[in-house]
Amino acid sequence: MYFSLFMLSKIGRRKNAVANALICEGDGKILINDLDLKMYMQYNPFCINLVKKPFSSLGLEGKYRTIIKVSGGGLVGQAEASLLAVARALEKINPSYRPLLKSKGYLTQNAREKERRKYGLKKARKAPQFSKR
Repeated sequence: MYFSLFMLSKIGRRKNAVANALICEGDGKILINDLDLKMYMQYNPFCINLVKKPFSSLGLEGKYRTIIKVSGGGLVGQAEASLLAVARALEKINPSYRPLLKSKGYLTQNAREKERRKYGLKKARKAPQFSKR
């Protein structure tokens, strides 16, 4: 596999998913865990477009080869973690991309996580059924 002079790696997180994106100049292919983007995202158009958003908003489709290693979480969480990792790597490549990526919200980490279960309850907030008599 041929890589140009620069390779940038950045990390993105969402829920329990962690993505590590490696970007270099190339043919515009996006590989996730050594699989093509469409195949890994199970041909889900929402997830596919989510990963491609930073490139399309900057007009860089087909300019950079992207290799993403992702683990944990579900498909949508992994797609959102990948979006953050790619946006951070693009911002590191060219700092002039930062204002556009920031205004679109691609550089902001979504910190919402599942609330822990409390004792005496069935789920985080769901209580057992109350019986008066």
